[in-house]
Amino acid sequence: MATYTDTRGLAGNNLFARFNGFVSEFREHQARHQVYRQTLVELGQLTDRDLADLGVHRSQIRGIAREAAYGK
Repeated sequence: MATYTDTRGLAGNNLFARFNGFVSEFREHQARHQVYRQTLVELGQLTDRDLADLGVHRSQIRGIAREAAYGK
């Protein structure tokens, strides 16, 4: 007696799930990068005096933006 198992649906679901995971990670990366860029722009527009009032030196802006976006 021969048996037949259709596994095409399982493989398709797995591929679909992997693709959705990729898309989700890509969107999260894009959102975090947007936060990074926006923080750079906003802090970069401040004068040295404004930054000093915040206790920030201009050389720290990239690190602050990285921490705001990625938590590192």
